[in-house]
Amino acid sequence: MEFKDYYKILGVDKNATKDDIKKVFRRLAKKYHPDKNPGDKASEEKFKEVTEANEVLSDPEKRKKYDQLGSNWKQYENAGADANNRYRNYQPGNQGDGAAYSGNFDELFGNVGGFSDFFESFFGGRTSNTRQSRPRKGKDYEASLSISLEEAHHGTEKEFTLDGKKIRIKITPGIEHGKKLRLKQQGSEGISGGEKGDLYINIKIENHSHFERNGNDLYCNLDVDLYTAVLGGKKPLKTLDGKTINVNIPPETEGGTTFRIKEMGMHHSNNPNLKGDLFVKVNVKLPKHLSHKEIELFKELSLIRNAK
Repeated sequence: MEFKDYYKILGVDKNATKDDIKKVFRRLAKKYHPDKNPGDKASEEKFKEVTEANEVLSDPEKRKKYDQLGSNWKQYENAGADANNRYRNYQPGNQGDGAAYSGNFDELFGNVGGFSDFFESFFGGRTSNTRQSRPRKGKDYEASLSISLEEAHHGTEKEFTLDGKKIRIKITPGIEHGKKLRLKQQGSEGISGGEKGDLYINIKIENHSHFERNGNDLYCNLDVDLYTAVLGGKKPLKTLDGKTINVNIPPETEGGTTFRIKEMGMHHSNNPNLKGDLFVKVNVKLPKHLSHKEIELFKELSLIRNAK
């Protein structure tokens, strides 16, 4: 059986901290992950190696006993011991400088299964040289789902097919961008009888051409002609609900003025009976292509204003 140098596999010093090991493992696991290297057996084996090394070196107790084992590997190997035989006692100054231990390594580390012969023998537990794997949950799936702002407002249902199975997902009114939905046991099959993994859906809300969302409130612009801005009046506005409302424009309303219309915003995700507000910003549009008479009238108005 070949001794596994976990420090060398991860490329870290024996004095590396737990954070150092964690950082290196994340980088290597991402590099060699089977999903990134489909069909690449070499990458798959490398992924297994770095996972196994991290399993031991990131656990203070396992790492401590591995360090003891590493310095006395030849003595253990020469002893011909396996995971179900009791190890000979190695006392300092007696038979080398090995650490003293007599007992079953299954009891010491517990059965984690699924790694190399070296790991299984010393850290995972073997019974009569038969590998035992504990039930493990299957891999989780993750996907993104884009919906419109209207769908986020009213709520909707989406249906898609995964592994030949139709899955229907319900979107509650007021759902936020970035919300992650969990569908239990819709991931990959479990290992050794373990339960299936889960499916996580990341909600992405598409940008709207007219409305902008901020929390539960909505913001929009409303074009108002110069005459209505000066004299006052009402301007129609189509809401996210599809309804048309009349916005009251008081006389002498300046461009950039924002009006708040209560409870015309988004549904609250935690209470669909509540709504945010709608903020309407006035954009005053100046008239173009004036007629000769209109120009003369504006000149007259200018004279009246300047004469004051």
